[in-house]
Amino acid sequence: MELALVIGVIVVALVFDYTNGFHDAANAIATSVSTRALTPRAALFMAAAMNFIGAHLGTQVAQTVGKGIIDPPDGSHGLIIVGAGLVGAITWNMVTWYFGLPSSSSHALIGGLMGAAIAASTTVHWDGVVEKVVIPMILSPLVGFSLAGAIMIAIYWIFRKSQPGPANRGFRYAQTVSAAAMALGHGLQDAQKTMGVIFLALVVGGFAGPTDPIPQWVILAAAAAISLGTYAGGWRIMRTLGRRIIALDPPQGFAAESAAATVLYGAAIGFGAPISTTHTITSAIMGVGATKRLSAVRWGVAGNIVFAWILTIPASALVAVLTYYLFHWILE
Repeated sequence: MELALVIGVIVVALVFDYTNGFHDAANAIATSVSTRALTPRAALFMAAAMNFIGAHLGTQVAQTVGKGIIDPPDGSHGLIIVGAGLVGAITWNMVTWYFGLPSSSSHALIGGLMGAAIAASTTVHWDGVVEKVVIPMILSPLVGFSLAGAIMIAIYWIFRKSQPGPANRGFRYAQTVSAAAMALGHGLQDAQKTMGVIFLALVVGGFAGPTDPIPQWVILAAAAAISLGTYAGGWRIMRTLGRRIIALDPPQGFAAESAAATVLYGAAIGFGAPISTTHTITSAIMGVGATKRLSAVRWGVAGNIVFAWILTIPASALVAVLTYYLFHWILE
């Protein structure tokens, strides 16, 4: 029974990873596609490849998700908690994808795990949630917004005497690099979250020790699932990020991607914090738009996105609670 549950949780985790990929594909490439720096299919292929590489660059975020959020009991009961948390995250990903809202897969996963743990009266590491989730959740959009604005102002000043045509062509080439950096950061951040959940299932099921390193097959599986999901593409969300917040030009796209990638690397490598790539790139796009003029940003669309951000953790937690009770009734 426990082996079957472990396999089931791993499969559900990889399904979540796939939905994370197509839900968040827009994070890496929407700006490059909207400015015509890359064709959509070429951008998706590049993003998928960089996601795969980024997933192999560290495990700090995976350790945080696997050990620092909840502490489920060993055995089938703990596996049901983890599985219910994943179902909550997948459900919220699908709802926000349907409506074209760039919400956070990361916070959906964390909300799902917390909701299932609370329903099961299992330990939630609230200090870890505050330190590794809540504080970065607040800081990362602020830093992304400010850094993108600063980069954009620097670009305006450095290229103030340049001809718009040649400058835009140059920034289209530069966007290929910045989009690749953003996709690498997405793999570094988001694939690790699935690794952490799979490792948590292995520990709870008795197939790994808490201090063991994350197995290589887990890293490969998570990297492959998010890359395939990214290549499938999330066109609904791509339209929102690429055009509905602000009509971007190549310098603005380069500034937004560069700022977002910097924040992702700093959070993952420096602090092991599972921040949202969605929050980071969306706030960076708002930041570059605000340097032109505040009215350039469609704040109504931005408000809908922020509302979805606020709902993400409680909504995914609620679905996880209901799923936990259903699984508990059927399987235990």
